[in-house]
Amino acid sequence: MLRLRLLLFSAMILSACNMATPEKYFGVAVLNCNMMMSFAGEDVPRDISEPSGKMDPANKDKVIQMTHKEMVDSKVEFFEENLGKLRKLKETAETKEMLDASLALNGFVIPVYRNEYQQLAKLYDDGASQNEIQAFNKSIHDKYAVKFVELFDRVTKAGKAYAARNNIKVQWGVGQ
Repeated sequence: MLRLRLLLFSAMILSACNMATPEKYFGVAVLNCNMMMSFAGEDVPRDISEPSGKMDPANKDKVIQMTHKEMVDSKVEFFEENLGKLRKLKETAETKEMLDASLALNGFVIPVYRNEYQQLAKLYDDGASQNEIQAFNKSIHDKYAVKFVELFDRVTKAGKAYAARNNIKVQWGVGQ
């Protein structure tokens, strides 16, 4: 009997530790989607066209420019990690709409980054012409932009409602 009580008590403590706050739900499901804002834009995303620097593996005192492929890889890694976090969040009646919207958006964006954006990065890294790069980016935009906006708006709408219900202070539309 004592063992059963200890087991139940331990289970309650462990489940309480796994409870995510409303802010955590909102951050993972909505705020992290801001990293997708340049997706399927008319212009090549700046983070792909102008890669940032990284530490030189051969000389830790030196910063070198990342390849375009490395920039896309870092985006894919971030999105996949966030998707893993999304899947771990417990769905409730209150979080269902927001989580479903975010899962749909992530599920739509990740394969495009793995495929088309990797191809775009290869064009850059291989020294393709600006015309070729712009044409390929336009094909991404034409194929995916409308659906992306629809899915992103769905996340935003669900996020606004969730934030309001949970008194999460958010500035919407900053920098637009």
